[in-house]
Formats: sequence, structure tokens, C-alpha cells
Amino acid sequence: MALFSIIVLFFLLLLLLLFIPVTACIDSVSKQYYIRIHGLVRASFEEDKAEIFRVRLAVLFFNFYVYPLRRKKRKKGHSENKKKESKSKKRMHFKTALRLIKSFRIRRFYLDIDTGNCILNAKLYPVFALVKYNGANCNINFQGRNQLVLVLRNRPLDIIKSFINF
Repeated sequence: MALFSIIVLFFLLLLLLLFIPVTACIDSVSKQYYIRIHGLVRASFEEDKAEIFRVRLAVLFFNFYVYPLRRKKRKKGHSENKKKESKSKKRMHFKTALRLIKSFRIRRFYLDIDTGNCILNAKLYPVFALVKYNGANCNINFQGRNQLVLVLRNRPLDIIKSFINF
């Protein structure tokens, strides 16, 4: 009976994880770049003086730092001439990629750019005005500001459904 209740609890936890939202944020104004599974994990990309960047993982109440650009030191007795395993490359179809992109929901979007060329800015101004009329928050400025705020949200269930053909 206890084993059955543990199995049921495990499957309920997996079912709950399918509905927890996943948020990706790119904010060049406040320099926040992260991917977050609400209440469980947050992976933030941060600037580092020694390396170019580091990844800060916050899992529940614990913080870890990962340096993805560091090379691992090899052991002296380790052979470098290993046979490479041949893996079959599976490519994603265009329709599947399109369904995956459509599964994401844009929660917040703001774009404010200056190309540095006043002629090009003037040519882009009507295009951005048309895009802004259709609901996107895009601006052209002549003051040298470049800003992007993009917050995307998705659920693992929607990602899985995009790979399955219905």
C-alpha cells in the first residue's frame, strides 16, 4: 500500500511539473537574462570579471555558479585519440519548429533602437510605426539608445504537444 501511494505521488508530481510555467527573460535595460521554472529552478546569465560570463543556478534554496567556458583539465594517462562514436543526426522538421515557436507566449515586448545612421532611422520609422499600430511596442530613436525587453512564457506540456502530431 505504501509503495502504491509513493508511485501515485510520484506521477502526480510529474503531472504537476507539466503544468508549471517556464519563463525566459531578456532585459537589456536592467541586464537580466534568465530562464526560470517557477518555484523550482532559475538559471541566470551574469557578467564575470575572470570569465566572459557565468551561469547562476538557483535550485530551491541553493545557489550554484557554473562557468561554461572553462576547459576541463584532462588526466595525464587519458588517451586523446579515442574513436568518435557515430551518431545519427536527427533534424527537426520545419513544421515542428514552427509549432514549437508558436507554443511560446510573449508576455512583454519592448524594442527601442538607434541604428547610428539617421537616414536608415528615418527609413525605418514608418515601418516601426506600422508595427506599433498592430500592437508591438517598437520604437526608433535618434538618441543612441538600444533596448530590448522580451519575456516569453511556455509550459512543458505545450512543448511536448508541439512535437506530437495531432
